[in-house]
Amino acid sequence: MNGKGHGPKVLAAVGMLAAALWSGSGARADTVPVMVIHGGAGVIKADMSIERQQIVKAALGRALQAGYAVLKAGQPAKDAVVAAIQVLEDDPNFNAGKGAVFTHDGHNEMDAAIMDGATLQAGAVAGVSHVRNPITLARAVMEQSKHVLLIGAGAEAFAQARKIPLVDPSYFWTQYRWNQLQKALKEDAAHTQHADETTDRHFGTVGAVALDHAGHLAAGTSTGGMTDKLWGRVGDSPLIGAGTYANAGCAMSGTGWGEFYIRTVAAHEICMRVTAMHETLNHAAQDVINREIPALGGDGGAILVDAQGNIAMPFNTSGMYRAWVGRDGVSHVEIFGNGKT
Repeated sequence: MNGKGHGPKVLAAVGMLAAALWSGSGARADTVPVMVIHGGAGVIKADMSIERQQIVKAALGRALQAGYAVLKAGQPAKDAVVAAIQVLEDDPNFNAGKGAVFTHDGHNEMDAAIMDGATLQAGAVAGVSHVRNPITLARAVMEQSKHVLLIGAGAEAFAQARKIPLVDPSYFWTQYRWNQLQKALKEDAAHTQHADETTDRHFGTVGAVALDHAGHLAAGTSTGGMTDKLWGRVGDSPLIGAGTYANAGCAMSGTGWGEFYIRTVAAHEICMRVTAMHETLNHAAQDVINREIPALGGDGGAILVDAQGNIAMPFNTSGMYRAWVGRDGVSHVEIFGNGKT
């Protein structure tokens, strides 16, 4: 360009314009709001008592209503996404915040991301161990810094500077997650070469997508990562375009085996099929989540909403914690099913 570094800004502006001009995605002040959340895929039905199902469904319902109330009040989609995810981060039943899983060394390392589809602004954090609500910090990175992704001690220093609540690591300790790690460590010792193939290690994330009254979209994801993960591993959740993405026509939050969502750039792939290739939301989502990712050896699920309020919730595991309010204003909470609704 002119040597002053404006090239990327011009390209970003062109990208936003192209997304905004996508047929049928024009924001309208009278759009009916839509909210979708997930609490992770990979649920094993045989392991869940009726009582536990009721507890989890009640928690999902609380998170859904927290986010949907924001939308009904006329506030932006990004506000609703944060409100819903904060509820899930504070609940030990989900692998995010309070319920985060343990690393191989017995620590909690959490990741989160948020993206505003109307502006293509995004913020993310990875490997934080003292932040009570990582999604709150991710939003601060998006709105109060010139960066997109901050990690570890640097992210926590930024949180302290912005007066975002920090807690002692003991806050994240739960017996249930500790028992999961001990089981995984025993499996490591017995089956070293195949330890990473153990069921359930790769699952557990929370996320939300929303469409607001102005017709704008947003997506957010938060996770404790993978049980028994090594060496500062970071999955897809905080990587914009992999596990989290939103533009003018599509918003997605994923849950599953993160390495495969990264390799397929799953969230961006789906949303670009919708906005640039004019595929239906459900077709694009099913193709990537239930065909491309399994073909590589991965699995999981996702939640998506487009600018018309269409919803897709594909998954290829035995279940996915999910809840939604569609254009009809009716609340739904599900765990099992066929992954096509």
